[in-house]
Amino acid sequence: MGYRDEWCGNFREESVGRRATVAGWVQRRRDHGGLIFVDLRDRTGIVQLVFEAESSPAVHAQAEELRSEYVLTATGTVLARSPERINPNLPTGGVEIVVESMKILAAAATPPFAPEDDLDVDETLRLKYRYIDLRRPRMFHNLLLRHQLVQSVRRYLGGQGFIDVETPILSKSTPEGARDFLVPSRLRPGEFYALPQSPQLFKQLLMIAGFERYYQIARAFRDEDLRADRQPEHTQIDIEMSFVDEADIQEMVEGMFVSAFKDALDVELSRPFPRLTYSEAMARYGSDKPDLRFGMEIVDVTDLAGEMEFRVFADTVSGGGVVRGIRAEGGARFSRKDVDDLASEAAVFGAKGLVPVWVEEGGTRSPLQKFSRPEQMQILLDRFGARAGDILLLIADQKGVAEPSLGALRLALASRLAIERKGWSFAWIVDFPMFEYDGREKRLKAQHHPFTKPRIDCLEDLQKRPLELGTYAYDLVLNGVELGSGSLRISDPEMQEAVFSALGLTEPEIEAKFGFLVEAMDYGIPPLGGIGLGLDRTVMLMAGETSIRDVIAFPKTASGSCPLTDAPSNVTADQLRELRIKTI
Repeated sequence: MGYRDEWCGNFREESVGRRATVAGWVQRRRDHGGLIFVDLRDRTGIVQLVFEAESSPAVHAQAEELRSEYVLTATGTVLARSPERINPNLPTGGVEIVVESMKILAAAATPPFAPEDDLDVDETLRLKYRYIDLRRPRMFHNLLLRHQLVQSVRRYLGGQGFIDVETPILSKSTPEGARDFLVPSRLRPGEFYALPQSPQLFKQLLMIAGFERYYQIARAFRDEDLRADRQPEHTQIDIEMSFVDEADIQEMVEGMFVSAFKDALDVELSRPFPRLTYSEAMARYGSDKPDLRFGMEIVDVTDLAGEMEFRVFADTVSGGGVVRGIRAEGGARFSRKDVDDLASEAAVFGAKGLVPVWVEEGGTRSPLQKFSRPEQMQILLDRFGARAGDILLLIADQKGVAEPSLGALRLALASRLAIERKGWSFAWIVDFPMFEYDGREKRLKAQHHPFTKPRIDCLEDLQKRPLELGTYAYDLVLNGVELGSGSLRISDPEMQEAVFSALGLTEPEIEAKFGFLVEAMDYGIPPLGGIGLGLDRTVMLMAGETSIRDVIAFPKTASGSCPLTDAPSNVTADQLRELRIKTI
């Protein structure tokens, strides 16, 4: 017999009466004496096999050898289960296969954990035995969803005239915001390749080369501190286009996601996606990746606070700061300790404390009351639309501290109040600042990258007011997670030179880091722009997971190690000698 002529998960009532050959792994075995039941699993699901001692004693004797995770192939007749034996929890639960012949293809040791969902297994153990972990239905579903998303993206972009082009993995080290992974060159001792943080420079060169529409499901590498939605190596949907403006790129990306969500999840997305400027997102939500599935917007009361006699408010406002806050509906039940706990969430971004206002049936309770008039307190409540049972939480600080602190507070409140966050809320965040000041290095640095097109009237603006400049940069956000960043690129060599100058790069530095791109711009560069979208993060959200490690086949731990292969690992002295490298 062949190994299989049908997948385990495909059997239904209409299969009754046919002979079938199946293959897979033993999920579980139940011995009832004259009858042995085996749940056989392949990637499509589970079907029940029945071994009868009376009708097939030799095969029944073979079945007595079976244990969890044994691999087998079996042939038999599909029968309907009796009503009392139907399993409503399985798609195949109405049928079973009475086995006539069976062959054990591989025995299996007892696995360190059962490959079943809803088991509490340490993640390091899961990663060490990832090939067992990947047998779980949930993990297979996640990787199948990833495959479906990639296939949909390829179909859509191919239909839009994009060309899939691979770019180098071994490249040149360039400043792109994170540390590079370096690869020593044996043929050129003392010199190093860098693994790409993104294909940024190469996709711009492809536009100069005239490809006009490029995409790649690209691997990218960043040597940075890890967290749930970061890995040292990740995958992005990388896109670049010529002769386009922001709207062209955003419209194309929206179409891609509408198509992908329909293909992979059968979800209908509405478009266009909302658009918020960076300054608006920070002012209203305290984040450049706001979760728009719930409200709880930030309210600015700086003008009112400046009129109160509360010293903290007065000093902040006179020093150019702001007073802003959030209304938490139903939050009047919070104790002083609850407020202190919430203050610790905001303190991560520098907030020095919260000023609470409990709104009760009989009035308000707050440290503010003895420093403000009753009419001022009423105006405060009106600004927030506060009602009895609510709490107002205010922060007084410089805008750069108050906004992200309130953003963290908003998310903490949503969790504490168990605010429902369902559905899919996409948004574009646009018009990011061009530069930010690096206090440690005492210089400007590009907030996006140095090829982002600034919103300027003349080149002199780059020198006169660099921190006031916006850009043609945009992020795509889904449910409070940044999926990716993009921008229009600089296509004017003179402007590119001015941006490098504003960043304090010298001619030798420009030549060493970007000389090949600068030279290419002299040979006819079109208007261009693009975006890089995180494939792992997108699948994570679509699958309802909280970590990208659960949507990557063989991920690293939070410390960047691989328990399965023990990477990174030591290498031999001979290998180091060949590369002319000494370890400290």
